[in-house]
Amino acid sequence: MEGIDKHGMSSERLKRIERFVDETYVATGKLAGAVTQVWRRGGLALNSVLGFADRERQVPIAEDSIFRIYSMTKPITSVAVMMLVEQCKIALDDPVSKYIPAWEKLGVHAGGFMDSFQTRPPARPMLVVDLLRHTSGLTYGFQQNTNVDAAYRRLKVGELATDGTLDGMIEKLATLPLEFSPGEAWNYSVATDVLGYIVGKVSGMPFDVFLKERIFDPLGMVDTAFHVPEEKVARFCACYAVGTLGSKVVSAQGPELQDDPRTSPYLKPPTFISGGGGLVSTAADYMRFARMLLQGGELDGVRLLGPKTLALMTTNHLPGGLDLPRLSRSMFSEATYEGVGFGLGFATTITPAATLIPGSAGDFFWGGAASTFFWVDPREDLIVVFLTQLLPSSAYPARRQLRTLVYSAITETGG
Repeated sequence: MEGIDKHGMSSERLKRIERFVDETYVATGKLAGAVTQVWRRGGLALNSVLGFADRERQVPIAEDSIFRIYSMTKPITSVAVMMLVEQCKIALDDPVSKYIPAWEKLGVHAGGFMDSFQTRPPARPMLVVDLLRHTSGLTYGFQQNTNVDAAYRRLKVGELATDGTLDGMIEKLATLPLEFSPGEAWNYSVATDVLGYIVGKVSGMPFDVFLKERIFDPLGMVDTAFHVPEEKVARFCACYAVGTLGSKVVSAQGPELQDDPRTSPYLKPPTFISGGGGLVSTAADYMRFARMLLQGGELDGVRLLGPKTLALMTTNHLPGGLDLPRLSRSMFSEATYEGVGFGLGFATTITPAATLIPGSAGDFFWGGAASTFFWVDPREDLIVVFLTQLLPSSAYPARRQLRTLVYSAITETGG
């Protein structure tokens, strides 16, 4: 008979999650290591720590290992924006040009290449809500889809490993056309980096200082930052890539070292403070952030947002109520299946049956480029944080497998 713990989950099936991650990914060398935490009904139901933080030096992964969370930075930046919305310092329907006047005349790409772009006026101005839900018309250079994102690559717009600045990125974007008129499509983009710039302008303090003073310190997120200080380097994970970065060709030796934690650019403060992908964090820190979200904006007596604001953020905001596959022009996203919409900083499940994966209407989530992932399911009083370091996140189906494994371990459903 299966044991059932106090979290309404099968103890045997929780062990099955750890066995699966170990046997499928860690023992096979597909992942150097992984931390998996499952929070339900007020406590950790699973805290699995497997493999190596640094395979080359044989450093075991630990519960307090520090990971590059890449795009899991985006929900944090989005919370920062909504904190200012609650203070009426920003409105979701404000034109972005209110905060970036140089963008007032941005046109939509109508033809041509960099240095000879042809543009047409957008159907409407870009709004703050477009930045939060990725309907702004901006893009990422790594999309490798259009002449516009080719210009992003040439100018290194939004790239983490540059000596550029946030102000410099905003200036470059003022010279480039939009992919489409705001609100017409969904495209994964540097929009969240732009939100970081706006937070800095509106709050009157540097964006990274705002995050530390208004989010990290109040929540006790002691290891979350834009770089790894010297005294924490021993806890910093190596990052790996599958074959040639961006491909799915696995070499005979397994994933290759992509970023050595002893020589990483993350060991010094960056000049480009990326609200879209620049943070490092730990499982404990990100779990505290996710618990704040689960509890409607409050944790341990510290309230960052009101519950109605969180409800607004986790509702599908895609035009026409469409899901991502039907509105997306993006060649890459951290969410790829049907039945998923996008709110203000998170993807959210709108039609569970269409996903073909267990879940709940209203659960919300996102991931990072190095295969990190989290989701929050208010209906099931559930949080899952999965941290590893393998680029790209599309290399293996670990995320959907993890959802299947976690939901199959629930024995007492919340609704």
